[in-house]
Amino acid sequence: MDTSPGAVPPPAGAAPSLRPEPNRPLIDLGPGWSRSGTVTQLGSGPPPVPEAEAAPSRTGSRRTLLWFGGGAGVILVVGVVILLALAMTGNGPLVDRPAGPGDYAPPLAKACPPPTADTQHLPPAPPPPPGPRTTDPRAGISYAEQGPPWIRWDNVWDAGDLHVRYGVGQHIVTEVYSGGEYHASILSGSVPTAENDALSLDLKCTGHQVLADVRASYYPQPNTIEQMRDEVTTLGGRPAWVAKFRLHFHEDGLRATSELVGIALVDVGRPNAAILYISIPNTHSQFDPLVDEELSSLRPV
Repeated sequence: MDTSPGAVPPPAGAAPSLRPEPNRPLIDLGPGWSRSGTVTQLGSGPPPVPEAEAAPSRTGSRRTLLWFGGGAGVILVVGVVILLALAMTGNGPLVDRPAGPGDYAPPLAKACPPPTADTQHLPPAPPPPPGPRTTDPRAGISYAEQGPPWIRWDNVWDAGDLHVRYGVGQHIVTEVYSGGEYHASILSGSVPTAENDALSLDLKCTGHQVLADVRASYYPQPNTIEQMRDEVTTLGGRPAWVAKFRLHFHEDGLRATSELVGIALVDVGRPNAAILYISIPNTHSQFDPLVDEELSSLRPV
């Protein structure tokens, strides 16, 4: 450091100047060095300086967003078009259609869906014929009551897949055999035929189901049927299906070999249809006329 008078010392922390002072000889730094501070030669050249990575292009990002936005728009438009097409053809979630019979509907409602016709606006029922009446408030009907030897029915039959409950009426024990008692009967009951609050029903379809259930549940097997009547008609001013037939059968120990049967299924304006069931074994054929008499005497209550 120059300590001659008049020289100003460098400030503390300042880097010493590399500029040669005047009147002072230059010092040889040796091969490969220069006074600029950079290496000019030392074996091989200096390592290459890595280039900085280019920043991501904003144009490419905008292009990607545009692709995603355009794809979402196309999907939305296609979905709307599909929904409109389904609605125009009567299908799809936007169309309110009446549901068919549900999984928990009565068996007859599943087998015989109700028709669309309105059968509830009908004229009043005619007055019942004179004489004693049997009334079944649960079924919603009444019919002629017979005198002796007919007695009041004090049992309940509910066999079969439909579980029709025959709990009101009259009967005669016509014989007792190894299988138990055999009966002539005039019985009524009801069966669920519609779902929820629906009041209309397919009378013919439902009636055939009831007939098949009776034939399979209450008579010896096998049996053959001799059909005499099978029609939709009116009983007591109400829509009804009526069947009249003779069943032929054979069972060991049973004297009866056939039976005249009348069945009426009546729409009484309830979810349950009323049933009137008349059966006369051939051992008591003197009561055969009661089949038609009982059917014609039926009235709603």
